[in-house]
Amino acid sequence: MAETNSLKTSGIKMKDLVGYALGDAAGLLTFSLIGAFQSKFYTDSLGLDNRAIALLILIARIWDAVNDPMWGAFIQSRKPNPRGQFRPWILRFSIPLAISASLMFFKIPGVQTGSWIYLVYAYVTYILYGMMYTAVNIPYGSLASVITSDGLERSSLSMWRSIGAGVGGLPGTIILPMIVYKSVGKYPNGKDIQALDSDKLFICVVALSVISILVYYLHYRGTVERIPPQKKIKDKNYNAGATILALLKNRPFVSLSLASMLLIAFQFYYQSTFSYLFTDFYGKPGMYAMVTVCTYGPMAMFIPIMNKLIRKFGKKELCAVGLIIACVSSVALFAVRGTPLAQNIWVFLALTFLSGMGQTFFVLEVWALVMDVIDYHELRTGKREESMAYAFFSFTRKLGQTIAGVTLPLLLEKIGYDGTITQNGGQLSEGVLNGLYDISTIVPAIMLALMALLLLFGYDLTKKKLEGMHSQLDTQRAAVKAEE
Repeated sequence: MAETNSLKTSGIKMKDLVGYALGDAAGLLTFSLIGAFQSKFYTDSLGLDNRAIALLILIARIWDAVNDPMWGAFIQSRKPNPRGQFRPWILRFSIPLAISASLMFFKIPGVQTGSWIYLVYAYVTYILYGMMYTAVNIPYGSLASVITSDGLERSSLSMWRSIGAGVGGLPGTIILPMIVYKSVGKYPNGKDIQALDSDKLFICVVALSVISILVYYLHYRGTVERIPPQKKIKDKNYNAGATILALLKNRPFVSLSLASMLLIAFQFYYQSTFSYLFTDFYGKPGMYAMVTVCTYGPMAMFIPIMNKLIRKFGKKELCAVGLIIACVSSVALFAVRGTPLAQNIWVFLALTFLSGMGQTFFVLEVWALVMDVIDYHELRTGKREESMAYAFFSFTRKLGQTIAGVTLPLLLEKIGYDGTITQNGGQLSEGVLNGLYDISTIVPAIMLALMALLLLFGYDLTKKKLEGMHSQLDTQRAAVKAEE
């Protein structure tokens, strides 16, 4: 591999885009399973109490508050080798990540459902997976900022990352729901009572974990770090606290971090609640696959024209308006509650598709926005600190997982959901089923509204401001390089 400082900082090709996309595809092969199956696996297969699950997720995220910045600071302080500053770490931890993902969905033979042993096991495996995902994802997220310095190329990287995430999530959200459920009876209205088959789920998770290792390797081979690392004064004296303080004073960075936190909370929440909704309310877990179609289908429509729209309107502007559209669609889903329209799965999917169209812009561009705020940090401080910035950003996204992970089991507890009922062939009450519909619609609408407000009034890197910022940054970088 050629030395990073001998490479051009722009002019990336399709190999770079596909190679970068493969990194998120590999991660989402297992990460998507958390949103799609973990809550249901814990409540139904392991028989864990909803409140215990909420506490588990909260404690895991508290640990992330310590672990993520530590790992970001560690990566930032390492001296890069000719293979790059970030890529080697992704490759090294791909196998431990795959192993931890498999363990997270393993049901211990001979242990009774609801046993404290399962709760302890859930703590160990869930936290272990989170640490391994951090070890891979922080260098992966930082990688984009050193692949190219060109704004539109970074936008393309962000879009291809979203494509990679979508492709990586397909097996868990489309194929597995058709395989890992079994019919155990019928409701009086003829709907099937569906139960999760934990043995089939574990086999599928192992298969996806093995595939993820191969895809990570292809990602490693397909990417190049073009922008050389900024020379450090003394790596061992690196002050992570000062960096975090500077980031907290960065208004666009904070606003984007909060909006992205809500985005990941929204995605995890609806993926988990829709798993319950399609399995229990509609009795058709296989139709859960259509949610992925409704979410990623609009992306296929907009990707060919996304850069043209960005040139005309700007990233922030497109994302904010799109989120307003998504919010209105989600409010409409809640508004039809209690009517025959709510019972019609195709009406639900049609409004979900409209919501997906609105979400598309922010989902596709969020990583390009991250690169912009990291550039803004460099302009303000004179320092390129991708790893720490991304570690902090990654932590806020994990807070989003916490919001979803804690909110869902508490709401399930509130509506009286007991997953062991259907596992034993029993029927959920009408009140519980209607409660599932309510929590699956109004909570996502609230999250979308908050995201739109943050981008409209907090994130102030408009199209015009970005143009001036990048011009100033080019001048600043040239001056720094001349002094070296």
